[in-house]
Amino acid sequence: MSSIEFEVELSEIEQSVQETVHRFAEEVMRPVGQELDKMPDPQQTIDADSVVWRAMEQYAELGINTLSAEDNDLSPVENARLNAIIHEEMGWGDAGLAMTMTTPGGGMVTWLANISGREELMNRYDGSNLEERGCWAITEPDHGSDTLALNQPHFSDPEIKANCIAVKDGDEYVIRGQKSSWVSGAPIATVMGLYCTIDGNRGFEGGGVAIVPLDLPGVSKGKPLNKLGQRSMPQGEVFFDEVRIPADYMIVDQDAYKMALQGTLTMANSWMATTFAGVARSAFDLANAYSKERVQGGKPICEHQSVKLRLFDMFRKVETASTFARKVSTINNGTDRGQLHHAIAAKTYSTRVAFEVASEALQIFGGNGLTKEYPIEKILRDARASMIEDGCNEVLSIVGAEDL
Repeated sequence: MSSIEFEVELSEIEQSVQETVHRFAEEVMRPVGQELDKMPDPQQTIDADSVVWRAMEQYAELGINTLSAEDNDLSPVENARLNAIIHEEMGWGDAGLAMTMTTPGGGMVTWLANISGREELMNRYDGSNLEERGCWAITEPDHGSDTLALNQPHFSDPEIKANCIAVKDGDEYVIRGQKSSWVSGAPIATVMGLYCTIDGNRGFEGGGVAIVPLDLPGVSKGKPLNKLGQRSMPQGEVFFDEVRIPADYMIVDQDAYKMALQGTLTMANSWMATTFAGVARSAFDLANAYSKERVQGGKPICEHQSVKLRLFDMFRKVETASTFARKVSTINNGTDRGQLHHAIAAKTYSTRVAFEVASEALQIFGGNGLTKEYPIEKILRDARASMIEDGCNEVLSIVGAEDL
């Protein structure tokens, strides 16, 4: 039983969606994620004959994206809570696919288009066209988590030079440079939410947020990144060679950039928290089931006191991470009381729990856990990556402490 099922106030729609997404996570996401993970060349995961495309179609067929849309009959709090439940269940299925599945329709770009208030962008990226796939780009070859540390002194240091710069030229912006290999979903994206520096003397603080169609002249991409974990989610670098966008596509300017980045981090960290609470639960569930099957010393290992204690400690961590992450995500995304330090606390806690629980789960599997016959070593690798992505936990914690 997860902490979601333990809640007495779970509504009918929440219960129905939770059961539907859980079934999809078990029957589709897990096997597809494992197949993608074993492909030696990351390019194979996004080739035309890859299983990922049918899995994304199956997710769209569930209609989950319409259930959590802003134009349904749910209140903002109900919407946020439903999204938290969905993210946790998808994380339980596969961490990488949990992120890839949200890109059709524009993903984060749909949110950016809505907050822009610009009719052209809102109509073009309204989430209905599943051929549009979005991505979010902020880190650069020379700049990682420092681009997110918005309340630290270096953030406004004009001596720190960005790798990707937008320059105003009449009624257009010209974009030059590149974003790093860690742009999630970039290899399959058609449009980008670009967080970049606008030419000036304000450092990272003088940034802007632009919506950039990736079929424009001057845009090119590198190969999908070959990485340790979350191999089911393609990541890759993007290059900009004198790329021109209408000035209206720069939806956030220098004066509002810091506030926009804070809102983005609050949303993204809340999402990461619920997703990796699900990853932690998946590791616990697998270890708990295995402990009842594996016999050592003449009895199932779950009957050995050391294993019992380890499982209970894992259970306690999973339940607290799940409950905390869902609470923070609901408040941050469903009310006007959202706080960045709450989101960071939830993200850093859930990702750490996911790694710790996955590591303990692998120990329960013993030698079998080290083999690719069993899914636990993949989950351990996926969890390890989470403590670096969307801002490494150490830098995020410094930002959260400053915000507290």
